[in-house]
Amino acid sequence: MSSPRILIVDDEDDLRELLEITLLKMGLDVDGAANLASARDFYAKNDYALVLTDMRLPDGLGLELVREVAAAGKGTPIAVITAYGSADNAVIALKAGAFDYVSKPVVLDELRVLVQSALKLPSSVPGKPASVGGTASRLIGDSAVMQALRAQIDRLARSMAPIAITGESGSGKELAAREIHAQSARAGQPFIAVNCGAIPEALMEAEFFGYRKGAFTGAVDERDGFFQAAHGGTLMLDEVADLPLAMQVKLLRAIQERRVRKIGATAEEAVDVRIISATHKNLEQCVEQGAFRQDLFYRLNVIELALPALRERLDDLAVLTDGILKRLAGPGQPALLGAGVLDILRAYSFPGNVRELENVLERALAYADHGVIEVGDLALKGAKLAQLPVNAPVTAPVPAPVAVAEAAAVSAPVAAPAAEAPLPNSLPDYLEQIERDIIVRALNQTQFNRTQAAALLGIGVRQLRYQMQKLNINDPES
Repeated sequence: MSSPRILIVDDEDDLRELLEITLLKMGLDVDGAANLASARDFYAKNDYALVLTDMRLPDGLGLELVREVAAAGKGTPIAVITAYGSADNAVIALKAGAFDYVSKPVVLDELRVLVQSALKLPSSVPGKPASVGGTASRLIGDSAVMQALRAQIDRLARSMAPIAITGESGSGKELAAREIHAQSARAGQPFIAVNCGAIPEALMEAEFFGYRKGAFTGAVDERDGFFQAAHGGTLMLDEVADLPLAMQVKLLRAIQERRVRKIGATAEEAVDVRIISATHKNLEQCVEQGAFRQDLFYRLNVIELALPALRERLDDLAVLTDGILKRLAGPGQPALLGAGVLDILRAYSFPGNVRELENVLERALAYADHGVIEVGDLALKGAKLAQLPVNAPVTAPVPAPVAVAEAAAVSAPVAAPAAEAPLPNSLPDYLEQIERDIIVRALNQTQFNRTQAAALLGIGVRQLRYQMQKLNINDPES
C-alpha cells in the first residue's frame, strides 16, 4: 500500500526542500512545485492527501490554487503558508476553502500537527451527497432546513477554519458545535465549551490561559487554562459577545499566534485548538456600538453557521417531541401525547425554542396521569400563539384555559361572538378569569373538597392543585 502523497508549492527552494525532508521523514511521498503552472500540472495527474501552498508565487497567488482545489470536487484538503503577521491573508484563504494555515517562519512541529490532522480527515467521494438524516446526528429533524444544516456541518467539519454559530437562545448552538467536532479529524480529542458570560472578569485570564504556582495569592498549584485543556481539539466560546474588551484583545492574540502565556510564566506555549464561537446577539451590531472588537469579529466569523428557530421547522416537532419524551421517561416507561396536544404545540411560538419545548414536556410529564400528556398538562400560561390565517376557524381547547378545555372536552369551532359584544382588552387575562370562576364554582359546590372538585372538572387532583396555585385560589380554611 502506497504512502499518502503531499504536494508542496513554494518558490523558495530552501523552504520547499526543508518541508519535503520533514514530510519524507514522516513516511509520506512528496511532490514539489515552484509555481502555479507546475502545481496545476501535478494536481491534474495525481491524487493528493494534502496540498500545501505559499500565498505568493511567481505566476500568481496561492489563493487561486485554493479556489481551484476546493472547486475540483476531489475533497483534497489544501493549506496555505502565510507571511508572519498576515492574519488577514489567512482569513481570506480560509473563507476561500483552505483547510488550515501555517505562518512563516514555519515551525516544523506545527506543520506536523497540520499534516496529521489533514490525513485523519474522512475521504470525500465526488458526487456523494452529504450524510443528512443519519441516526447518529445530535441535530434531530427531517425538515428541509435541518437536512441543509447537517449537510453544511458535514462540509465544515473538514476544515479547521473558525466558525461563528448564530441563533436564538435554546436553538441548539452547543449541539451544533459538538456535531462539528464529532465529524472532524479532532473527534478523538477534547471538546471544551466555555460560557463567556459566566466567568468573572477578574478571573478570565487565569481561566483561559492558566497560571503558574505562586503567580498570585491563592495560586498554590500550577493550572492549565481552557486553551491547554482543549489542545488538539475544539474550544467553544459560548456567548462570546459577553467578553469584556480587555479580554477580547488577549483572546485575539492567542487565536492569531496560536500561543498562550500562563499568568506568572515568562515563555509562551503553543496550543492547537479549533475555535467555534456562539452567541444569540448580533455581533455586527455589537461592533458598531463599540462593544466588540472588529478585528476579533473578523477572526471568529470566518465561516458563519446560522441555526433555525423551532417555529421555522415545525415539521420536526413530532420527532423532536418523541425523542425528548423517550429521554425524559427513561427505559420501559410510557410517555405519550394525548389527542390534540401536538396541534396545540404547533400553534405555540416557542420563543425559547427547543430548550423551552424540553421544559414544557418535562413539566407536563410530571402532571400527566399514566404517562399520557393531555392538553391541560401543558399549562402554557400566556402562550403567544402563532398567527392563524384570517379565515381559519378557532378551535377549542386553547392552551391558556386548560381547566375549561378539559371540562368542555370539545373541539368544534366556536361561534363568532355577537357584533354588539365588546372584545376583551387581554384575551389571556379574560380566559384566565373564566378558568378561575369555573374552578371556584366547582370548589364551592363540593365545600372545597379537591378530590370531588377535580372529578367534576374531569382533571386529576394534582392538576387541580397546580391550577389553584397558578390562579391564586386559596382554601377558605387555610
